[in-house]
Amino acid sequence: MSDGSIDQHDRAAQQAWFQQVIGDLHERFADLIEGEPASYIPELAQVDPDMFAIAAMTVDGVELSVGDADHEFTIQSVSKLLLYGLALETNGREAVLAKVGVAPTGDPFNSIALDEDSSRAPNPMVNAGAIAITDLVAGDDLDARVENVRAMYRRYLGRLPDLDKAVWASERATGNHNRAIAYLMLSQGIISDRVEETLDLYFAQCSVRVDAVDLAMIAATIANYGVHPVTGEQVVRRDVTRDQLTVALTCGMYDYAGEWAYSVGIPAKSGVGGGILGILPGVGGIAVFSPRLDDHGNSVRGLRVFEELAKEFELHVFDPSRPWRRPLSD
Repeated sequence: MSDGSIDQHDRAAQQAWFQQVIGDLHERFADLIEGEPASYIPELAQVDPDMFAIAAMTVDGVELSVGDADHEFTIQSVSKLLLYGLALETNGREAVLAKVGVAPTGDPFNSIALDEDSSRAPNPMVNAGAIAITDLVAGDDLDARVENVRAMYRRYLGRLPDLDKAVWASERATGNHNRAIAYLMLSQGIISDRVEETLDLYFAQCSVRVDAVDLAMIAATIANYGVHPVTGEQVVRRDVTRDQLTVALTCGMYDYAGEWAYSVGIPAKSGVGGGILGILPGVGGIAVFSPRLDDHGNSVRGLRVFEELAKEFELHVFDPSRPWRRPLSD
């Protein structure tokens, strides 16, 4: 359009429409009480199950949200996507692929199973792969490696994040299943012999505190091919975001990934803290937080919200019309 004021009016109308949609969805699903918070990590079992937020951010920093959008929770497995990017940048694609493949798996995320043909973890979005990726984080000791991970988070969040020390301790105390996975990988030469230190670091990266807007910002950064939507910093290389987007689409939703790709069809990552982020390449990010989980470990309300948004806005990457390819702020 030639009239800038009309363009501005259209932008405002689009944003108001999306705000109305997420507001309606929040109201619609607020009373949904299916699922329970993660009980195998005692600290997570104590969270308020009825906290609920929806947030979005465009690649040029327009933020929309509804509900408990400023309530902090632990990032949990969403961290796997970010650590995967860090590993690719610092170690190179071939070195990472030697340790961790990219094949989707129908097994639960905490399965004690490896790729027997190649002696590597199946993909970086399951626990085995994530632990192998965490083992690649540089540093002379645990403190140095934790600070390297926090520095990575700072680039995505625009601030140095806090760790939830109670959750970190709780994961340490109950993490024997992950220890079994790690020691199996040690026996196969996939990870180094600093197993307990790497596990401590893995538990720490999952215990970082974020809110729904933070998740939307992370998603918008990856959607913007690594450029932060607010600071303008190149947080992660463009070529690395391609690999992040790929594994998020094929492996990011645990053993529900196939159904997610079919019904929603956007790159995404969930965590047992109740967060889900979805990435619209070139457009922005959407995030939902609600601690009630289904049997796969995904937020029940989060799944419902994304399914409805996919229908309303034709979000699926293979949808022929794909109107969402133009950001709300265009």
